[in-house]
Amino acid sequence: MRIGVIGLGYVGLPIAVAFAEAGHDVLGLDVDARKVESLGRGESYIEDIPSATLEALGPRLASTTDSTALGDCEALIVCVPTPLTESREPDLSALTGATRSLSRILRKGQLVVIESTVAPGTTREIVRPILEESGLSGGSDFALAFSPERIDPGRTDYTVRTTPKVVGGIDEESLERAATLYREICDEIIEVSTTDAAELTKLLENIFRSVNIALVNELAMLCDRMGIDIWEVIDAASTKPFGFMRFEPGPGMGGHCLPVDPFYLASKAREFDFTTEFIELAGSINQNQPHFCVTKIQRVLNTAGKPVNGSRILVLGVSYKAGVGDLRESPALKIITELRSLEGDVVYHDPHVPELREFGLRSEDLDDAIEQADVVAIVTAHPGIDHEQVVEKASMVVDFRGVTRGLTGANLVRL
Repeated sequence: MRIGVIGLGYVGLPIAVAFAEAGHDVLGLDVDARKVESLGRGESYIEDIPSATLEALGPRLASTTDSTALGDCEALIVCVPTPLTESREPDLSALTGATRSLSRILRKGQLVVIESTVAPGTTREIVRPILEESGLSGGSDFALAFSPERIDPGRTDYTVRTTPKVVGGIDEESLERAATLYREICDEIIEVSTTDAAELTKLLENIFRSVNIALVNELAMLCDRMGIDIWEVIDAASTKPFGFMRFEPGPGMGGHCLPVDPFYLASKAREFDFTTEFIELAGSINQNQPHFCVTKIQRVLNTAGKPVNGSRILVLGVSYKAGVGDLRESPALKIITELRSLEGDVVYHDPHVPELREFGLRSEDLDDAIEQADVVAIVTAHPGIDHEQVVEKASMVVDFRGVTRGLTGANLVRL
């Protein structure tokens, strides 16, 4: 089978590789010529996909910037980003642009699957009409389905194959064809009745996490005022063998899902004259968490008689999660921006992010940066960094990830 994958980022490239490893010919499409050139050289730009894997696939995985090359593909999988605008409203421009490109080359009998995160009804109300501008009818002339991506960058315990795949189609035939397609690379397929149900499944998964993270973030702020160790409380509560699921506070949420998905559902709900107050409150709390972290850094500096202005602040870890270099919606970027607005001298160290161009910064040598810093803020706890050594060497440390639990010191403060 010849399969086209539109969008070769953290979602699309692993999907493309999985199908190629299953023996299919895959053609990836991306508007970023640098990604296409990199793949052409057999060089990966995603941590989860080693370059050696690309080299082993050889001609089974090709890439292009030309959408017309997708015309002879039997299945087309759309994995383009669906971020938020500056006003926190859904931005579907990449999805509608990709769909419109497909409508110009769509032929009878093709299967189109959307993996990009969207609000319920998007595949049926927006994607289908655009595809039908081709003159073909969804269902009778081409199959259309939605299957939410569930890729978690950096994970090795759950992969494309071992993570259950949810699939919904605009009709029974579309569902059957999409399910058959994904059985090539996934061990378990979860079929749902409609594309709307599949779309909402993805949102529920991440809103569940967002709400619970907001709960512990809010509790962390309360514990800060009450002088109670939030980590001790969470550890103790986690010993209950039923009725409790562990979530941990942090500097805020990042990535392509958790900070975005709640706003997709909230926006859709307004079309039905309904306000998702609980979901929006959780989003507000999590969005405010980086500001709380900056305030915490200010207070730590104040105890040493130092203002933020002119103090050297080392941000330890800037990607949104440990073990990867993904900067999407990273709370570290918001923390750096606010500290700089207070005239702080901000530097950073991150073994996965060599440069932050928007700030004109490069990752500093860790030992030198610790020695020169007035305070070290642990924002992302990358494996391989000896945080105990960080505490021993630093003048002051603020731990927003709880990785220094078990350590004590007059120079150490935790969230």
